[in-house]
Amino acid sequence: MANAPVQRMSQLMAKTLRDDPADAEVLSHKLLVRAGYVRRTAAGIWSWLPLGKKVFSNVERIVREEMDAIGAQEVLLPALLPREPYDATGRWDEYGQELFRLKDRKGGDYLLGPTHEEIFTLLVKDQCTSYKDLPVILYQIQTKFRDEARPRAGILRGREFQMKDSYSFDLEDEGLAHSYALHRQAYQRIFERLGLDYRICAATAGAMGGSKSEEFLAPAEAGEDTFADCPNCDFAANTEAITYALKPVDGSAVPVLEEIPTPDTPTIETLAASLGVPASATLKNLLVKVDGEIVAVGVPGDREVDLDKVEAHFAPAAVEMVTEADFAARPDLVRGYVGPQGLGEKVTYLADPRVAPGTSWITGANKEHTHAKNVVAGRDFEVDAYVDVVVVQEGDPCPKCGTGLKLDRAIEIGHIFQLGRKYADALKLDVLGQNGKPVRVTMGSYGIGVSRAVAALAEQTADDKGLVWPREVAPADVHVVAAGKALQTELALDVAEKLAAAGVRVLVDDRAGVSPGVKFTDAELIGVPQILVAGRRSGEGVLELKDRKSGEREELSVEDAIARLTA
Repeated sequence: MANAPVQRMSQLMAKTLRDDPADAEVLSHKLLVRAGYVRRTAAGIWSWLPLGKKVFSNVERIVREEMDAIGAQEVLLPALLPREPYDATGRWDEYGQELFRLKDRKGGDYLLGPTHEEIFTLLVKDQCTSYKDLPVILYQIQTKFRDEARPRAGILRGREFQMKDSYSFDLEDEGLAHSYALHRQAYQRIFERLGLDYRICAATAGAMGGSKSEEFLAPAEAGEDTFADCPNCDFAANTEAITYALKPVDGSAVPVLEEIPTPDTPTIETLAASLGVPASATLKNLLVKVDGEIVAVGVPGDREVDLDKVEAHFAPAAVEMVTEADFAARPDLVRGYVGPQGLGEKVTYLADPRVAPGTSWITGANKEHTHAKNVVAGRDFEVDAYVDVVVVQEGDPCPKCGTGLKLDRAIEIGHIFQLGRKYADALKLDVLGQNGKPVRVTMGSYGIGVSRAVAALAEQTADDKGLVWPREVAPADVHVVAAGKALQTELALDVAEKLAAAGVRVLVDDRAGVSPGVKFTDAELIGVPQILVAGRRSGEGVLELKDRKSGEREELSVEDAIARLTA
């Protein structure tokens, strides 16, 4: 192995902190700042310090090795991009306020790239003209930009972040399926090498478009995604992607609709209490605006509407809640007493599959202080579209086997898409086929959040003392600590040099005037896998080796310690 230079903490630009940053909400944010890995530059914008850059580079290395192993070719495209390709695909407008837009001195429109489907498509259009040039997989590791409304959680949700994005280009759908499978397997190897606990979950395509889509989620309390895991079968999915089949029932025996006075019952809770019925017997109707047009969303009264699912259904249209002004402009819509019957063509009605044809409900009568009972779906009102829009709850049946689902929070660390021909159609990506006729190319898009993976590892592996890095991503293999006296420092530096000569990556705490207690605390905070202490028995040539993860300690001679760490 090559001789690795020793990192001396007396020369290292990294200051550890005893207290958590005032704005830190999640564990990775607290520890990465306290241990001297990152520093905040502005809201959602972070600087990587030497230790953090080493961890980040190790994650990059693993990603590169596994991408190269599937035959992918690395490129580097610009972050500053012209408007025109994004106009062609509609995403200049679809991205809304998340897109960083700017003008050059001549008034031309540009953006800071949030993702690069358009630019990769144009690159292949320029470089690949024949079926002989395909298939091809291209990737880059690059900075992306999204103008988050509320950047939070340190590097987990920033306005500038690092991502590996790759794209496959194939002639046929079968080729796309193969490229997708290659990426899926590569991602599994990447996350296993990183030491991450992860789940592969069915997901929605969202603004990316396309057909099949899966997420790689790392379970963690700090996660912003909720996923469902079946304890009985292999089903796992982001809750946004869970759907249930529509199951009509026979409602022919339900009595006719009847309006009933219900004074002062504008909420499901007050209505259920007043009538002595469970909330599940009522029909909740949430009003939203989709590109300015009012849409009613019906769900059982004991369930909440998942607005992300509503937005996904109407994407790329903008979805927002109705306001007091909207009610004032529509006196036929009575706040707290809206029912689907009688809405007719005035309001589009979207319903959850639980509001199936034949089901009977108590719901608003579209009159002040009045509800209606025996309101039957398909008889008394029509549903314009059925979409699973409720928030999934713990214990909901697994769509595959019926067992109650378990819910958990997770960090999205990877996402793979079969895009198909969405971008190829928009940008007219064709190659000459074997028969001499143009063939429209089909694409896949595959992302890994490199900076997010660092945060996810911190979240999953840290303990109450600090970070605990897996060896393959740690900033060093061993942290040598000189307890403080001259003899101990001399021995620590000598051992560090011998380890480095053998190819071991070494961080040595040779700081003068720092107490042994502070050095030991810092070593645990920084989280290098092995801690080697030159302490009270240094004069005898005896060192203490501590495993950072297990906490196990043992005393070893200098020769045995070097042999152990270089094995």
